[in-house]
Amino acid sequence: MKTAVVAGPSVVEIRETKRPELGPDDIMVKMHACGICGSDVEKVFGRYGQPSMRLGHEPVGIITGVGDSVLEFSVGDRVFAHHHVPCYSCHYCNHGRETMCPRYYEANLNPCGLSEEFVVPGWNVKRGGVLKLPDSLTFEAATMIEPLACCIRSWKKIPHQKGDSVAVYGAGPTGMMHAMLAKAYGFEEIFCLDVNPFRVDFAKRLEVTAAIRADDPRRRETVISSTGGGVDAAVVATSSIAALQDAVGVTRRGGTVMMFGVPSASSRINLDLADVYSREITISTSYAAADDDTRMALEMIADSRIPVHTLITHRYQLQDSQSAFDHARTGDGAMKIIITDSAAIPDGAITQEQKTKTGSASHPAQ
Repeated sequence: MKTAVVAGPSVVEIRETKRPELGPDDIMVKMHACGICGSDVEKVFGRYGQPSMRLGHEPVGIITGVGDSVLEFSVGDRVFAHHHVPCYSCHYCNHGRETMCPRYYEANLNPCGLSEEFVVPGWNVKRGGVLKLPDSLTFEAATMIEPLACCIRSWKKIPHQKGDSVAVYGAGPTGMMHAMLAKAYGFEEIFCLDVNPFRVDFAKRLEVTAAIRADDPRRRETVISSTGGGVDAAVVATSSIAALQDAVGVTRRGGTVMMFGVPSASSRINLDLADVYSREITISTSYAAADDDTRMALEMIADSRIPVHTLITHRYQLQDSQSAFDHARTGDGAMKIIITDSAAIPDGAITQEQKTKTGSASHPAQ
């Protein structure tokens, strides 16, 4: 089977890999769609600051095999598979820090989400890492479950109330999801900033308060004057250190800066800590998502509270992954780029007739 791997700096290679063996607690999934996210791009072109170099952690597809001990899933089920799942019993998990769990990284999709087929390990299956998709939900929209879940988790760390204001730095796919969440949470003023003119124009379609070029010399003045002193929260949905510095400057006294984008390894920043201290600015971080976050994301997408499907602008097939990553790196005329399986059902959703034809055997011949 074909799998996308990081073959070297800036190189994505499609390799023939051996189909993974299925353990008694595992499930096998045929990938029908998988999004490319900023951390994937950083793995290929940058200096990724986290351990895993596996590509594709937003996959959805159809189960093609289940282990002998698996009872809650069957062949033919349409599912989202989370790549990491914590233990839910350690110190970190008991304190609501599930993504810091030592076991969080241990069980991975094999070989990865950007593969024709992949195995979801029993650890993930048993701990809520696999979610069945409603028949009405397209595969394409379902690829947004994981990134939206990451956004949702970060908002749990941002004190806010209806009528507040927010500045979102980085008007890429996750930046737009942060803006959508702000709208859903009742924020009155939403500012989006980016250097990419296409994305600035795209943000305007969300009818935010203002979409601003991040290199506009009047950007800070615009935000501060419009809000009467600065925003209540700033979300930095980019790896740019300059954006993080800017975010501190436009946040009002007592406000929160959420560092959401993945910085490159060994990144450094100069901050006036006396200013941060005297204005009581909270700088918080949020990494990845846990399963309660993915369940909430699925619910918000399924009931159309967050219209993530509007963010998908380009589709590539697995064999064209290098072109897809090159495009994602430049962001030219693009928001969310996804990899699809050419054999996938056209709109990603499935009718009852198609579901019946897919089959319902729990344990196919191995």
